[in-house]
Amino acid sequence: MDLIRPIVELYRRMSCELPVDVTAALEAGLTREEKGSVGQDALRTILDNVAVAADAGRPMCQDTGLPVFYVARPREVSERELRDAILEATREATKLASLRPNAVDAITGGNSGDNTGEGFPIIHIQETDGNAVVIDAMLKGGGCENVGERYKLPDSSLGAARDLDGVRRCVLDAVHKAQGRGCPPYVLGVAVGGARDGTAALAKKQLLRKLDDRSSDPELARLEATLTEETNTLGIGPAGFGGRTTVLSVKAAAQHRHCACYFVEVMFGCWAMRRGRLVVDETGARHE
Repeated sequence: MDLIRPIVELYRRMSCELPVDVTAALEAGLTREEKGSVGQDALRTILDNVAVAADAGRPMCQDTGLPVFYVARPREVSERELRDAILEATREATKLASLRPNAVDAITGGNSGDNTGEGFPIIHIQETDGNAVVIDAMLKGGGCENVGERYKLPDSSLGAARDLDGVRRCVLDAVHKAQGRGCPPYVLGVAVGGARDGTAALAKKQLLRKLDDRSSDPELARLEATLTEETNTLGIGPAGFGGRTTVLSVKAAAQHRHCACYFVEVMFGCWAMRRGRLVVDETGARHE
């Protein structure tokens, strides 16, 4: 199964071409902003940049991010083979300048030069009953990664109890703290419950969902809609310059927790919400 070349192409697409639904959401934000405002100008500049990047085949942002992969594999496909293919494709994409070298040794400060290293890229692999390898991936910018927040409920400073209203208060607090430092308009991934490590991974995985997707859980779906509306009343706006378009969408998920713990993870995606899907089966590879 040829995996390296399709993953290299996946990298190029993610780095240079914004998903259609994200571009549409930015265009919708342009119509909401006050005519002639700085926020509207910021969105127009972002959209111009997106168009130029796609036409020229160049990365849309100088930070090409941290690659994150969620892979579903048939049992007959080796997990080691998949990891090796992702690593080799990462090295090749870096040579081709689809990626900027971002992998830095936390101890020495040295850059590996090829976007590989301990824990870099992040790769999650699970076995499925299907006959195709399905790779969902994103390029996660460092700026939006820095502004993410984790909460432990109850939180008396926020008046947040161990319930969904408490979760709501946490998300609003996280966006207010972030202001424009993570390159808004944002996409937010929110995870409730679980252990610390599981909640962070679940929140990040929500960023792979399409912007018009709603949770199958009615309570979480209502929370997503409420938070999308409320975060856009904070006035932070595009690039933090003020305006009505602070968040493009909120995606929430929950998992069972220990009775003594109630964690809320708020994960930020910047306007360059670079995600993609690759499906590889006996007929070949296709990008979705």
